[in-house]
Amino acid sequence: MNYFFLIKKTIPLFFLMLLFSCASKKDILYFQDIDTLGQQEKSNSYEIKIQPDDLLAITVYADDPEIAKSFGLNVSGTTMSGSQEGSVYLVDAAGSIDFPVLGKMKVSGLTRTEILQLLENKISQYIKKPIISLRIMNFKVSVQGEVNAPGSYDIASERITLIEALSMAKDLTIYGKRDNILIIREIDGVKSYNRVDITKVGFMNSPYYYLAQNDVVYVEPNKNKINAAAVNPNTNLIFSVVSILITLGTLIITSSK
Repeated sequence: MNYFFLIKKTIPLFFLMLLFSCASKKDILYFQDIDTLGQQEKSNSYEIKIQPDDLLAITVYADDPEIAKSFGLNVSGTTMSGSQEGSVYLVDAAGSIDFPVLGKMKVSGLTRTEILQLLENKISQYIKKPIISLRIMNFKVSVQGEVNAPGSYDIASERITLIEALSMAKDLTIYGKRDNILIIREIDGVKSYNRVDITKVGFMNSPYYYLAQNDVVYVEPNKNKINAAAVNPNTNLIFSVVSILITLGTLIITSSK
């Protein structure tokens, strides 16, 4: 009888813990309302803006390499028209870069396209039909919390969506809270804290669908993970004991018949 009494007491605990470990469909699936939307005519566009402490690799191609030397650019080789390759420029705390000949240039708050246009207008006074390229060298995002591979990731394309960043981190764990993902963003020294719900497709039209350089993405644990931690740190041991007791009780009942 003692065995039956013990089983009677432990089985409710077993099912209570099993309930904590269950997750509903609405807690797991992404884009749950996507079937309610029509075909999108145009995707959301986004171009990041340059911030202080960014590293910009600027390359200038010119027909006459000798003229380009006045900008302090090192010869990297010649194409059919001749070429000059630039260096990496640090955007200072005031949001400026110190470019040869042109001097201090305010670039903070401008997009990559706007900076290229600014450079072309100024360099055209010295070099005929310059071809200029610009790349952000320090574009990275950090993904933390309930993901399978948290860490900081360098972004080569200078354009990444929240979903792509989560994919780089090997997706959310089963315990990740999908409807309240935190994105920490700093613009001109001011941090903002924003919440995104990836279970609804509406987030694709938000300013946080595309991530900016140095964004931090944090995935909170859901209630199942929190409840499991609160019930007992030795949950696995309890499950094992309950399983043994149930098996033992089954054997006793079977043998008594």
